[in-house]
Amino acid sequence: MRKQLIALAAIAAATLPQIAAAQDTGSWLVRGRAAHLQSANTNSADLKTTLTAVVGSPVEASINDKWIPELDISYFFTPNIAAELILTYPQKQTLSVGGGKIGSFKHLPPTLTAQYHFTGLEGFRPYVGVGVNYTNISDVQWESGVSALNLNLKRNSVGLAAQVGVDVPVGGGWLLNFDVKKVQIKTDVLSNETKIGTFKVDPLLVSVGFGKRF
Repeated sequence: MRKQLIALAAIAAATLPQIAAAQDTGSWLVRGRAAHLQSANTNSADLKTTLTAVVGSPVEASINDKWIPELDISYFFTPNIAAELILTYPQKQTLSVGGGKIGSFKHLPPTLTAQYHFTGLEGFRPYVGVGVNYTNISDVQWESGVSALNLNLKRNSVGLAAQVGVDVPVGGGWLLNFDVKKVQIKTDVLSNETKIGTFKVDPLLVSVGFGKRF
């Protein structure tokens, strides 16, 4: 009996990792993530000059950092190659100059990346990705104090995106995910329909979440 138990234990030890691996494979992977958006807040030289002239002292435009929800859908063409669509709903940002609010806008930034997933590593699955971002800016509103400038923002942006991340299988097809992305997002700033400079959001997004592969 003892020999039989030892034999069964050996079979289980050899089989369970294979079962777990099988549960964590599949063509589709859906993740929910919480991502912290940190803007680069880069002002072009001409925008800095214009804002400084209006305010009377050196100032720059900036938006607030914030946590945003993500829904991410991946399709695996092979065990190593996947495409990921990164989605959220329109996010509201406060636009400030020199620490004072001058307006707000919403942006919808879907991103599509092509990924390479490293396999054969015990307990975790790192990946890298590159792709493209399209951002639509909407619901632009301005404070009354800047109404005389007749400000506006260009409503569309296309830029590159890069990411690194890791999935940690926790069983049953579920995965713990950590992900970092850098995305190019910019908009032209207009006054009386004339461009006065460019504002780059270019956010760094650090996220954590769970996914299900099937």
